[in-house]
Amino acid sequence: MLKGNKPDQGMSDMWRYDPSNWIWGIFYFNKKDKRIFPPKRSRMMGLTINFANPYSIGAFVAIIIPLFF
Repeated sequence: MLKGNKPDQGMSDMWRYDPSNWIWGIFYFNKKDKRIFPPKRSRMMGLTINFANPYSIGAFVAIIIPLFF
């Protein structure tokens, strides 16, 4: 169940481990998940970007641009 933009633990785990939410196994793409930075498949690896969320694309660009200038 969703509460605002944060899903409960069960829903989060279901989305995270569902192979259909991962493009080529490395890019997370889930339109139902409204989080910009959901956890990676292995929580110890940190966060990833939800490429289905338009705000996450902006966040990704904002993070990458300073690396080139």
